[in-house]
This record gives sequence, structure tokens and C-alpha cells, in this order.
Amino acid sequence: MQAADRHGRIPRRWKKTTIPDPDAAHRPDLIGRDFGIDPNHPGQLDRRWCGDITYIHTWQGWLYLATVIDLASRRVVGWATADHLRTDLVAEALTDAVNRRRPAPGVVFHSDRGCQYTSAQYANLATDLGVTLSVGRKGQCWDNAVAESFFATVKTELIHRRAWPTRKAATSALFDYIEGWYNTRRRHSTLGYLSPTQYESTITATAEQVA
Repeated sequence: MQAADRHGRIPRRWKKTTIPDPDAAHRPDLIGRDFGIDPNHPGQLDRRWCGDITYIHTWQGWLYLATVIDLASRRVVGWATADHLRTDLVAEALTDAVNRRRPAPGVVFHSDRGCQYTSAQYANLATDLGVTLSVGRKGQCWDNAVAESFFATVKTELIHRRAWPTRKAATSALFDYIEGWYNTRRRHSTLGYLSPTQYESTITATAEQVA
């Protein structure tokens, strides 16, 4: 490796974010790993969402990112950051998504079984917002594969490329990445190599033509 001027990557700092609550109320899995997209049914927009929490190391300490992603368009429709893992973080992300998208009552939000997502506080918020909660099975990351895939992408393309002195700097960079790149310009093979915004525009136009 030295002769070829190659260097191994240092393992990244790791932080556990999924902490199950053994006393949480049971909720069903309404997605069942069905993350497929049917372009012939544009009404799928804002019918099924998913989300999760990830972490970013800064010199000030951990920064946590919570997301809400539309399964039909892969668009990040809501997100929030904080220096804590309390339920307020995921509540802010879900509220952001509802305020932006104004979905019809009954939109499904799918997550893992982390205590933030299974808390009474979150359940009450979901009821107030008209959101139906869904959770994957314990210890099955593939049950929330779309959310996991987004985090892998943002870490590869942004987070792991530089150091983050402050939480504010990391949050600002996340805004630019999500709103200025990922949603609007980054192409997805799942979407026929369109960006989420382009894909949504396409299926909205198709729906208008049919109407």
C-alpha cells in the first residue's frame, strides 16, 4: 500500500440512535418492504413516507439529523437537526413535512422501533397531524431501507468528506445538500434517472393530462 501511495480509511465514530422502548405500544408494519414506485399512479405522492435518525460528529459534539422521505419520489419532504435524541427532534421533522406538503389525512409514516418513534408524545402528534404510524420489525434495518439508503448517500457525498467544527456549519451544509442538490438535481436510478423534483413534476403533469 505504501509503494502504491494507498492509505486505509480510519473507522468513523459510531453512535447508536435506535433505542427500543420495551413498554411501547404495538404498531403494525404497513409497508412490508414494499418500496416500489408505480409511475402510473401519481396519487402515491404523500401517501407513504419513511424516516429515521442519523448522527454527525462535530467538534462541538454530536449533531443528529431526522428525516421524512416520500417513498414515491424519494424526496426529503421534512427534516430537522438537534444536539439531542429526544422525541422533539423527530416531531419537528414530521411537523416540517406536514407543513410543507399538506398531505391528505391518513398518510403513512414508517420508521424503526426507536423509542422516539414509539413514544406517546409522537403518537399524539401523529394523531393531531392526521398521520398513520408504521414501524418495521426489531433489528431489521432492511425494513426501512429507503431511509438507510439516504443516510448512506449523504454521508458518502457530504458528511465524510470533511471535518465539521460546529453544529451550525454542519446544519447549513445539510440544508444546501438536501434542498439545493439532493431534492432538486441529484438523479436516482429508481426514478428513471430524474431528480425527486423532476420526477414529481413529471407525474403531476401526467395527472393533469389525464384529468
